[in-house]
Amino acid sequence: MGARTKARKRALDVLFEAEQRNLDLLDMLAERVAHPGVESALPQYSVELVEGYDAHARHIDEILETYSNGWTLERMPSVDRAVLRLATWELLFNDDVPDAVAIDEAVELVSGLSTDESPSFVNGLLARILELKPTILG
Repeated sequence: MGARTKARKRALDVLFEAEQRNLDLLDMLAERVAHPGVESALPQYSVELVEGYDAHARHIDEILETYSNGWTLERMPSVDRAVLRLATWELLFNDDVPDAVAIDEAVELVSGLSTDESPSFVNGLLARILELKPTILG
């Protein structure tokens, strides 16, 4: 598993835990940076992912709601929602990651952690966002 793949998984853990515990995302991030628990220190790319999503959270969530074809954020499995938030940030706001890599990594994450339908749902939604990227960022 590559360094960025591990960093994505750790960022997903932070988003998921903050939501499940109903804590502020940046407070949860600060806690994980200061006290990583039994795991190694939080990778810098994990911090970048979480802070990146947080900086654009309202816009990203609006995009996900708009293009998810009848699925509200609340209706999505928690893992899918967190993965989609991180991957959407990578697609739209991180030019260092090729778009295809961001989508592939998101699909891979949900394949091991969520429902049987999650990989196709995540892939389809992210492909749609990628297709509309010029309009979204317009």
